[in-house]
Amino acid sequence: MIPDVVCTIFSFSILAILFFVTYSVKKGNLRLIHRLFFTLALAMAVFMGALLVMRLISPDDTFGLWLCDSTTYLGGPLASTDCLLIALTFIKGLEKLPKRYYWLLFIPACTVILAWTNPLHHLMYEHFSVIPNQIVFGPFMAVNGIYCYICMISSIALMTNFAIHNHNRLYIKQTICFSVGAAVPLIVSFLATFKIVDFQIYATPLAFNVTILLDGFAIFYFHILDIKPLATQQILDSFTDGYLVLSDHYLVLDYNKPFEKVFGKANGIQENQYLPNIQRNSLDRSCLVNLLTSLGTCRQTGSSISYEQPITLPNQGEGYHQKYYMVEITPLILQDKIGGFLACFKDVSMMKKSIQRLQESQKRMVEQERLASLGQMIGGIAHNLKTPIMAISGGTLAINNLVDECCKSLGDPEVNEDDYRQIYQEMAEWLSRIRESCSYMSDIISAVKGQAISMSQETPNQTFALNDAIKRVEILMRHELKSKKCTLKIQQDFSGEALLQGDINGLVQVLNNLISNAIDAQKPDGGLVELSLKKDSHALILSIRDHGTGIPPEIMAKLFKQMYTSKGSLGTGLGLYISNSIIKAKFNGIMWADNHPEGGAVFGISIPAETVTFSEEGTLQ
Repeated sequence: MIPDVVCTIFSFSILAILFFVTYSVKKGNLRLIHRLFFTLALAMAVFMGALLVMRLISPDDTFGLWLCDSTTYLGGPLASTDCLLIALTFIKGLEKLPKRYYWLLFIPACTVILAWTNPLHHLMYEHFSVIPNQIVFGPFMAVNGIYCYICMISSIALMTNFAIHNHNRLYIKQTICFSVGAAVPLIVSFLATFKIVDFQIYATPLAFNVTILLDGFAIFYFHILDIKPLATQQILDSFTDGYLVLSDHYLVLDYNKPFEKVFGKANGIQENQYLPNIQRNSLDRSCLVNLLTSLGTCRQTGSSISYEQPITLPNQGEGYHQKYYMVEITPLILQDKIGGFLACFKDVSMMKKSIQRLQESQKRMVEQERLASLGQMIGGIAHNLKTPIMAISGGTLAINNLVDECCKSLGDPEVNEDDYRQIYQEMAEWLSRIRESCSYMSDIISAVKGQAISMSQETPNQTFALNDAIKRVEILMRHELKSKKCTLKIQQDFSGEALLQGDINGLVQVLNNLISNAIDAQKPDGGLVELSLKKDSHALILSIRDHGTGIPPEIMAKLFKQMYTSKGSLGTGLGLYISNSIIKAKFNGIMWADNHPEGGAVFGISIPAETVTFSEEGTLQ
């Protein structure tokens, strides 16, 4: 019945299956596909074991042979169903078998039951025999055979379809192993069913040994579910970002649905096509041209390349809308060579809108800060203007009285020329005071006008004297210093004049802000605010020192880098932030802050020496 060679193969296979299953179960960490494979292997072990026992039974013992044959049905029908379940688990990345899949076991279960109860109904065998030409099959045997064919063909079709749509080499190797493993018993059954080849009963388990070997190779050698094929694809398709996988010759290998929806259909990109060929046939070449150019750069440098790609998309109704994608191209290195490219398309449209809204919000905050600063400055200026206005008013009244006195004294013999000269001298003195007040008012108005212009529009860089800027600062800060009982002390360690190239109004704004902060940092009873002007071989240094409590370390780290205020609701945190921006943009300088060893804080401005011209005793240096 069964040759010795086949018996040897069966015996070795059973031992190998039992050993491998036992070892794997003890090792643990078994996934669904591993358990299904072990079910297939054990089913075949039962099949082969029954055939080995059948060989030991006498040919005349029909009942014993029938028992062994019925036992083989614990393996045969189940093996076909198991192949289908393994294919479904592979392509869907299953970790748990859905309940509906258990219906696939209905026919195998019926087959086993009917095989063991065949003497009662003869649905499996109308006449049982181990001799093929003497067997008369019952009606259910055809049902079982058709079902087994359907399972095996379906498993091969599923695996082949998956291989066609997934060009990954690992997947292709795995699907080849599965497909060939399922095809071998299918072909053997087909040849035996239609009596093309006269196979014996042991041909089926021999064929399934090939299935077990190839399936095991795919599962355990290729680590089949270390990457879950369909599950991974579904996850990638759920991303809003798109990806494109290319070969080293720019052949399109794979992409996900977001890429296909936004870029693929619009540019005619499909699998198994070369990008350069697609580019020539595309109407809108910008996307593909940028992609091909970046791919070339990526190939030359061997490093990742990023660029921004705008794209116009149609609305659901009418019109179009603009979207922006950040494209990152990464070379895929295989054995120290570029084996392909991965292009990721990240949608940054919302981020760009958020950045734009943030910039607009910051711009509004800056404007509000400037308006508040201008309002505060005007309030102080209005107070400063009272003194010269009152002086002018008093002077005009005094001159008017002198004019009346002069008119009344005309023709008076007691009034001589010396008296008239005295009246004229007093009038000249009052006029001089009026001119001084007008000059002071003119300086105030010029300072305010300059600051107002700098706050409302961009002012060009020009050459100006540092002393002119300091003079404007003194005028603009006079009221605030006086109201807070503070005194501004100016110290200059170099002689002559310093001429700066930049925006005088911007520098005045920065110094005003630093002095205002120094005033706020002083003790309630006021104090001294020191403005120092120094120079060295590298820079002109302007520093403002207060005599307050200093700057805490946690605040020091945030200065100039972000909008931070220690004044609560009374501050916006924009002052130093804007000041630092002005010094960088207008003077190519830097700002810094430190705590003075003797107490208080020092804020400094360093302006590069190449942008400053020093004059000493009329000589420019």
